[in-house]
Amino acid sequence: MTDNYLAIIEHYESCLARHGDSCLGVDWPNQQDAEKRYHIMLEVVRENCAGLSLLDFGCGASHLYDYMQKSRFAGLQYHGLDASPAFCSLSRDKFPNNDYMCLDILAEPEKMGEFDYIVMNGVFTEKLDLTFDDMFDYFKQMIRTVFPKARRGLAFNVMSKAVDWERQDLFHLPTDALISFLVKELSRHFVIRNDYGLYEYTVYIYKEPIHV
Repeated sequence: MTDNYLAIIEHYESCLARHGDSCLGVDWPNQQDAEKRYHIMLEVVRENCAGLSLLDFGCGASHLYDYMQKSRFAGLQYHGLDASPAFCSLSRDKFPNNDYMCLDILAEPEKMGEFDYIVMNGVFTEKLDLTFDDMFDYFKQMIRTVFPKARRGLAFNVMSKAVDWERQDLFHLPTDALISFLVKELSRHFVIRNDYGLYEYTVYIYKEPIHV
């Protein structure tokens, strides 16, 4: 794995520099769809969230935290992580009482602690100039590294293949390739959500079966 993924971090920093603290600053086209993603990400937590910890991996400007405070997920203990110093600085300035880590997990995985739940919103939706194979390799290495840090579950989103047309700069991941990877390497306990009206899907991976 090369360090080509660093171009993705630089891309988001350029969005922040152009658009500031907004949905455009984290490269989401509109606020309504961004909030829909926050809701779907947080629904990886199915039990009472009081006392549970959540890591916002790739936290950006901590817009997920803003959303949490107005939702039933306000009881989660929020932590943020980002590889971008610019976004970490912004988030710390906005929410000085939150715990933030500025960390490239692939370079220093040992520095990341464990959390009950980890969400990775928008971390894998854009591949920019990376080939599909390079992005898939990066995705798998990231998930292999992060999933062991989640005590209960992990959520992430990618672009769907069920679209009228695909953008070359986005990461459209076939579900059969995804499922093969999950079952062989991580867990058989997962949910694929394609029910919220956007041209993407969200995946919940759990350590144990959900008991209802």
